[in-house]
Amino acid sequence: MITLYAYPDLFGLADNNGYGLKVYAFLRLAGLPFAHRHIVDASGAPRGQLPYITDGDERIGDSDTILAHLTRAYGVTLDAALTARQRDLGLMIARLLDDLYWVMSYSRWKDDRYWPAFRDALLAEHPSLTEADLQAARDFNAQRYHFQGIGRFDPPAAYARGLADLQVLANLVPADGYLFGASPTSVDAGLYGFLANIHFSPIETPLRQFLAAQPHLVRHCTAMHAAVASAGAGPDASRGA
Repeated sequence: MITLYAYPDLFGLADNNGYGLKVYAFLRLAGLPFAHRHIVDASGAPRGQLPYITDGDERIGDSDTILAHLTRAYGVTLDAALTARQRDLGLMIARLLDDLYWVMSYSRWKDDRYWPAFRDALLAEHPSLTEADLQAARDFNAQRYHFQGIGRFDPPAAYARGLADLQVLANLVPADGYLFGASPTSVDAGLYGFLANIHFSPIETPLRQFLAAQPHLVRHCTAMHAAVASAGAGPDASRGA
């Protein structure tokens, strides 16, 4: 039995982290049965990061490694029809989303204008969390941002980076269907993980304001949200937070 360990749900999404939502969407689209466990403490995870899965005796971290394992172990065909060029583009998009992740996270945990709303949303949705828990997480993230580099940017410069990422995605996502045709692939799952965490949040960050003005991104995000919700038999969800 596959079990996905990921951060808590928020804003109507199964995970408030782009990487966890990416894996969740992939599992749903692939029709694989799985249990879903929401946790906050990542100290026991591979590399100390969420999401991760357990599959039998295996513990597998890193979203791309997880997707590769699931594809190989269960014969998932979501990407079977992709050309070599499309696979290359998919890898480039995944790396761009790695960059967007830091700006999205910065907007939630570091920017004093939006942090209170994000904190309060988590506390309202997950009463087992405390302000002390979230302040500790904020302090930890501040260290991560500093060493990664985004924490050394002032807000306008940080958002300029994220908005440039979103503009590239707006240029690539088509007006109809999914990125590479009429059916979603793992690349679409990755896009959904991050775009949904911006689009469905009510917090009006510069990222959300920009995305809302991009009809192709909004259409893709809402189409994926519906596809993920209607796919598969549904996971056994359990909150740990």
